[in-house]
Amino acid sequence: MPTLRRYSYVAFGVACAHLVFGAIVRISGSGMGCGDHWPRCYGSFFPPLNRPDLIIEVSHRYLASILLLSLVVLFVAAWRHRAEPGAGGPGGVLRSSALAVALGVSAALLGAMTVKLGNAPLATLAHWTVAMSLVATVVATVIRAGGLGGAATRLREVSGKTKRGTLVGAAIALLAVVVGGLTAKYPGASVACPSFPLCGTNPDVQGAAVHVQLTHRVLAVLLVLHLFGLFMAQRKHRESPIILRAATIALSLGVLQLLVAGAMIGMHLPPVLRSLHEATGVSIWIATFALAYLARVSGDGHGVREPRVAIEPKEPKEPWQTSADLSRAVGESDNRTSSLPLAAAKRSLSTMSHSVAVIVARGADV
Repeated sequence: MPTLRRYSYVAFGVACAHLVFGAIVRISGSGMGCGDHWPRCYGSFFPPLNRPDLIIEVSHRYLASILLLSLVVLFVAAWRHRAEPGAGGPGGVLRSSALAVALGVSAALLGAMTVKLGNAPLATLAHWTVAMSLVATVVATVIRAGGLGGAATRLREVSGKTKRGTLVGAAIALLAVVVGGLTAKYPGASVACPSFPLCGTNPDVQGAAVHVQLTHRVLAVLLVLHLFGLFMAQRKHRESPIILRAATIALSLGVLQLLVAGAMIGMHLPPVLRSLHEATGVSIWIATFALAYLARVSGDGHGVREPRVAIEPKEPKEPWQTSADLSRAVGESDNRTSSLPLAAAKRSLSTMSHSVAVIVARGADV
């Protein structure tokens, strides 16, 4: 499926750019850059770019159009290749690409609702959540097409404990990013805690805004601790190199996010640079979801957890036919038997030889 893999990578790149640009729209307050007009911007699809907020908002809409177009192209390509293995049927690219198109249309409609409602916090949060679901679906499509380590991880199975751990990590990451979007939109929540890592006090904001900020911080710390536990467990058991690499990337992004958050609060970064914080949060969500989905599909290619070596049964030995065979067997077992059984075997050999000699002598007399 090289063709589907290339199309899915293109859609993935556009989806990431669109999601990050959406974060810039929220942080910079450019959500109403085109007023309450949708899909046109002040009556035109190509308005004069004379204001920064208008430029940011209309660029976000252009990226949304490109993303929807790339998703449709991916779906059509998957439909044309549906007879190939991995394209159609359960677990195929066709179904996930169809879901991505549906989520893309839903995100566009929610974007229109957000504009019409004057950029209301709940509408913005719903739009943000659907957009994150969309990029996760595109990640799943890439993995189903064999990208991002999807082809290799199907040949190596991981334990159920690892699968559950990665799923919990993705759930925490989703909550942290959703609450992060709420923190950016809730009045006063983004400046509720003037200190880091402790919150401090800001008398100019309400208590609810402080709770939103603290919830976001607690979820972020729990996520980093959980990812650290996953990383150490994978280093110890080494179930799959792909899973270990994905856990390393997710943990690194989590630590980077804490450093960016501390710098953002301590250095009072401007909104444009503060968007790096939310862009890193988006990257963490993508990394943790990819980690969970890679663990979920591991072993689908009938892989094994550990290589097993088949032990061939030994052929039964033939019974001794002559006294020479018995002497050879006694000599070979010298290192495995004690002196007492060896002496008994030699006595038996001597008796047998004597009996054979007597029989031969009597036959000669006759």
